[in-house]
Amino acid sequence: MADIVCRSGNGLIPIAPASTANGARGLGYGNASLTPMPQACQTCAKRKVKCDKVAPICSRCRKGGFECIYQTITQPRSRKRKVTDEALEKLARYERILQENGLLDAETPASTGHTPSESAQPVHPSHQLRASRTGKLLTVRGKSRYVDSHTWYTLPDDEIHNISDEDEEDEVTLMSRISTSYSDPLIGTLLGGPGHQTLTQYHPTHANAMVMWKRYGENVEPICKVLHIPSTTHMVDLASQHPETASKTEECLLFAIYYVAVFSMSEEACANYLKSKRSAIMQQYHHAARQALVNASFLRTTEFSVLQAFFLFLLPARHSYDPHTYWILTGIASRIGQRIGLHQDGDKLGLPPFEVEMRRRLFCQVFPLDFRAGQSVGTEFMGLPVSWDTQPPLNINDDQIWPGMIKPPTEQKGATDMIFCLSRAYLGKNLSRAGNPINGAAPWGFSDYNEAERLISAAENEVEEKFIRYCDVIDPLHFLTIGLARSGLTAMRLRVRLPRIREPSATDEERKEAFHLAQKTLGIDAAVHAHSGISRFQWHIRPFFLWGTREAFIFILTVLSKSRDLLTIQETETAWNSVAELYKNHGELFDGREALYVGLRRLTLKGWDSSQSDNVAAEPAFIRTLRHLQDKKGTRHNQFQSETAETSPMEADIMGFTMSTDFEFDVDDWVSWDKIIQNHQIQG
Repeated sequence: MADIVCRSGNGLIPIAPASTANGARGLGYGNASLTPMPQACQTCAKRKVKCDKVAPICSRCRKGGFECIYQTITQPRSRKRKVTDEALEKLARYERILQENGLLDAETPASTGHTPSESAQPVHPSHQLRASRTGKLLTVRGKSRYVDSHTWYTLPDDEIHNISDEDEEDEVTLMSRISTSYSDPLIGTLLGGPGHQTLTQYHPTHANAMVMWKRYGENVEPICKVLHIPSTTHMVDLASQHPETASKTEECLLFAIYYVAVFSMSEEACANYLKSKRSAIMQQYHHAARQALVNASFLRTTEFSVLQAFFLFLLPARHSYDPHTYWILTGIASRIGQRIGLHQDGDKLGLPPFEVEMRRRLFCQVFPLDFRAGQSVGTEFMGLPVSWDTQPPLNINDDQIWPGMIKPPTEQKGATDMIFCLSRAYLGKNLSRAGNPINGAAPWGFSDYNEAERLISAAENEVEEKFIRYCDVIDPLHFLTIGLARSGLTAMRLRVRLPRIREPSATDEERKEAFHLAQKTLGIDAAVHAHSGISRFQWHIRPFFLWGTREAFIFILTVLSKSRDLLTIQETETAWNSVAELYKNHGELFDGREALYVGLRRLTLKGWDSSQSDNVAAEPAFIRTLRHLQDKKGTRHNQFQSETAETSPMEADIMGFTMSTDFEFDVDDWVSWDKIIQNHQIQG
């Protein structure tokens, strides 16, 4: 048979068919001996995918049914200079010096001067595969993708590289796809706007950018610790001076930082430092941060920094979305985290120490945020899968880690930058073992009281020994850490007692013990708000930030209104002082129109009238305010009823008055309070 020629004109190479094992001539199938080509075929080059360069037809063209054409090489490759023995000796000596000084991994194989086999498949220099017990982490030019399905895991490494290459689309194609996806209402809703848009006009001046970065470092970062302050400072400084040079990832992170920084600032601070109203700046940066996420293709991202930006965006965004939508958004963040392998510990994947630590920090923020958002819409807490092995972050300061470091940092004993985040993480870990979430309405289920007390004591000992003992009460962050831990532990003890207290057979001693625990919770809330430096963390602690505060408040008011004989005169006065302090620190108790706040105001007045029946003492200011609100509401309601006698309930709600504020329920019934708290969490 005549040799087959692949378009021999125009400089294309004539290709002779390879001989198969049975003597027949074929096109590279079965056991044919395939000829490697020096360049990619034209079809793969045009599609911008990796070509295995096998002649007469590469594997991609064969699978896709494409025409496979190889172009002739007009210029021969320059021959590599032969490495001399003297050069090899110098290279080995330099490697040995680097290893002795800790600048090169001792396990790195020494240079031998041997070139790799010509038949070996080269691995793309920008790709790295790192295997864990359950999957593989593929890192590509600063991006990472974790695969652990059976189909992907069993693929050869070079095939995973090929698939990832194919997944790397050029920017024009990607932006075109995003723009057309808005015809799908679901995708359009998730992305929140049109496709790629320039954000040049939204960048602040360099001076304002550095003001917001400083506020972020003081107000936000101590609470979440997802950025590395030293390296990020350098990025913010350069990018804010020349925003046109910022990459999409950097721009995404910049606007997320600006957005959450303004959210953490007060009206006065925005007026003084940024010369603008807080609401206007918040609206501006909410739009810019959201659009920057779209520009960075956050729904399909594998970039660590984009997930950092998305998490920061979600912190203030919970006030911009209804709880159900917000839960979906936090779920997206969790899925992105799984896609880049945050659920597998970076140390076991062989990642550099800096990446290991930053991935642990982000893991401890993203997934708990999703759990809390789920609780707000009525879904139960689900424990982490047993195959997830990410370890807690180290107790270290930011200056102990840096990009490019080789040796892991040494963990500190004592207070560090991580003290708040770690104490919350360790406490949450122990709380999760109890089943029901601490901020849920249902009582915890334990086989007996001793089991509950053992769990609580173990959590208390661990947090006290690791963190609380090193706290300085003068430091606002340390004081907030103490308040968080103590309120969580007290709330646990109160929660396990409430089922027994609600039974008619409960003794006075049991009720009094629970009352003192509730009183302690309100005392911690008052102490935290009284600290002079806590104001910069108000964005985080308002409203009712402490675990169990609502339940403690309701229980105290119930005892004051129904069981006043249980307390001494001094205990009653102390309790009312705590109630007054709570109203002082939580303005939402006066302003809230939801059923929960209406019920709390009613219960407060009922408790005051009951406990003061034999006392002619003057009413405190907060009681007079509650009575004024009640009288004003009654007058407005009577007027409303006369004006809307012929109006449907739906029309009445549209007119600005929610009829649910006139609900009737037994303020002493804990079942009613459980339902109200659950509804309040679902309604956000």
